[in-house]
Amino acid sequence: MTRPRLAARLAGFGTSVFTEITALAAEHGAVNLGQGFPDFDAPALVREAARAGVAAGRNQYVRSAGLPDLTAAIAAHVRRHRGLDFDAEREITVTSGATEAIAAALIALLEPGDEVLAFEPAYDSYPACAAMAGATLRAVPLEPPGWAWSREALERAVGPRTRVLLLNTPHNPTGKVWSRAELAELAELCQRHDLVAVTDEVYEHLVFEGEHVPLASLPGMRDRTVTVSSGGKTFSATGFKVGWALAAAELTRAVRTTHQFLTFCSPGPLQLAIAAGLSAPEDYFHALRVEYVARRDRLLEALAGAGLSPIRPAGTYFVCVDPRPLGFDDDAAFCRALIRDVGVAAIPVSALRLAPAGAPPLARFAFCKRDETLDEAARRLRAGVPRLRPGVG
Repeated sequence: MTRPRLAARLAGFGTSVFTEITALAAEHGAVNLGQGFPDFDAPALVREAARAGVAAGRNQYVRSAGLPDLTAAIAAHVRRHRGLDFDAEREITVTSGATEAIAAALIALLEPGDEVLAFEPAYDSYPACAAMAGATLRAVPLEPPGWAWSREALERAVGPRTRVLLLNTPHNPTGKVWSRAELAELAELCQRHDLVAVTDEVYEHLVFEGEHVPLASLPGMRDRTVTVSSGGKTFSATGFKVGWALAAAELTRAVRTTHQFLTFCSPGPLQLAIAAGLSAPEDYFHALRVEYVARRDRLLEALAGAGLSPIRPAGTYFVCVDPRPLGFDDDAAFCRALIRDVGVAAIPVSALRLAPAGAPPLARFAFCKRDETLDEAARRLRAGVPRLRPGVG
């Protein structure tokens, strides 16, 4: 072999931290509060719609932009919950999860050498998707515990090749929900620098404090925003991988150009399932929030009961903890010790940063779990964390 088999633009990405932590948790029999997937099933409405689709023979290719059943359901859902009107035929594209929607948007919108502006810590696919487009990601840090950001740092991060603002709200891993005032500042920045915004809003229905405000709803942003969401988090069906991108017709044409050559289409029966979920009565979405508030508070109590100081999230299904009071300055070392010596898995947030050096160490715990899972984690944390020390074991 005379040359590397991995393109230089993807060198350094390697195996996802989520894959590594999940494998380590399985090896040690740890309660997996690392990777963010529910350990309970999707609602019956969604499961039955998927079964019915398979039984009815809806198992062949569907149109690339998405089944009309689903694009119509997305349009109605966004109108009902967000007050936004998108044309189901011309402005909505169904993708294989939100990650594909983000990749399709970045590949379509960026030229080699361009830059993407984002906030960190950030979901690990963001810099990889930018790299696939030949671009680079420039990050502005969010500072715990309130996850504030510096306007000066944001302005410094915008350069002559900045083309896209990639914004995640509610935000993984911090649980931050951007306020309307913060979004207004970002909208002004986008318009002043002629940036397109790509917004990752997959946790839109998991907001416990504040409100979810789509950036596209702000003045001047409807025609320069690609709004991304999915059914995985809302309907506890992360394995379905059914997402979508909402955008004005010109941006939609760009996204679809890429999407048709990435996955072409998502499975028809699963699209029917998510369409059924989106049409659920408001009671479902209210109950979802209530159930997740209870799960969040259960995990907060468990972490505090073990002597940790969790940062209360306003949204998503994640809680972050600073391990420095236990003597850990390295969050990866803390997470490895937690799995090995306590039997609970969390994600080191340093793996979600471009420049982890100098950033505060944080561990991310997921509470999208059954009560008995969270209670077992609580038992192990109370028993093991007080004895946890760096370099021991």
